[in-house]
Amino acid sequence: MRTPYALVLGLFLAASAVLAVPAAPARAADNGSWSVYPASSQIAARPYFYLSADPGTTLKDKVVVANRTAKPLTLRLYAADAYNTARDGGFAVQTVTETQRGVGAWAKPARPRVTVPAHGKVTVPFTLRVPEGAEPGDHPGALVALDERVDKGRGSLALGVRRAVGARVYLRVSGPALPAIAVENVHVVHHQPLVPGLGDSTATVSYTLHNTGNVTLNPKVELRAEGLFGRTLLSRALTRVPAELLPGQRVELTEPWRGAPQLDWGEVTLTASAPHTRESASASFFALPWVVAVVLLVVVAVGTVLVVRGRRDRVRPSGPVRPSRRAGPTPSRPRSSPSARP
Repeated sequence: MRTPYALVLGLFLAASAVLAVPAAPARAADNGSWSVYPASSQIAARPYFYLSADPGTTLKDKVVVANRTAKPLTLRLYAADAYNTARDGGFAVQTVTETQRGVGAWAKPARPRVTVPAHGKVTVPFTLRVPEGAEPGDHPGALVALDERVDKGRGSLALGVRRAVGARVYLRVSGPALPAIAVENVHVVHHQPLVPGLGDSTATVSYTLHNTGNVTLNPKVELRAEGLFGRTLLSRALTRVPAELLPGQRVELTEPWRGAPQLDWGEVTLTASAPHTRESASASFFALPWVVAVVLLVVVAVGTVLVVRGRRDRVRPSGPVRPSRRAGPTPSRPRSSPSARP
């Protein structure tokens, strides 16, 4: 089970974080105490590492770690593979103790630890060696600066956490690019009011978005619901979709459906699309108010009892059973012999 560092998922690798220091590039990953970002190229500052390579080649680059505090910071540097969080599809990276298979295994900083002076910064070279047998496509990851001290937090029940910040690495290995997406495990759960008309009827549509290709996707998902006779009940584009769906990743998502029908029978269809790929999946639903369901259940129960009783009455005899007579001659009554006279 993955255990991402607290405060990392929302802050490190965040695309919206803007540093106060002009020398640092906009969108650098920052948690308020330190930041990590690519060294500026001769052309311009880079928000992330965008790299491409052939299998069997070696790349060299530099990462900058900046200290925002008034005290020196000693941080551990390591490379990590990226993944989508199962809850909302956010961009996250593996911890230092987890097994790395992509960028996390191929990239090596020149120094495993750095001490950054107060309000200063340190530039660290790193080498990324792409193995001969590397699969083509995208291999996302990050260069992470980890504070190995454990922050105990506040309160008696607070858990100890380690804070980390990382700069995203988008590596593409040359070869065939195969974008592919799938929609899986579509389900619809209705939440009916106890009495029809007294309360809102809602439903929850759950599904899994799966990147089955080898490139990162920016998916779009459309939800459509049809009732009896093909009536359109709902048709809209969903907004609660991950901005980046990494290769091979699955994300379990839910979508609320307010104003769902209280009595209907139909189908819900989810269509996911990205450049050069589009797939759909459906699930049927049957909406029935609680009161109607109870009434139908009672009617079925009463009907079943009446049918059983009717069958028993037809099988049961209407009167006393008389013994059957055997065929054949009726035996004669024996005659009494005359009594002897004295």
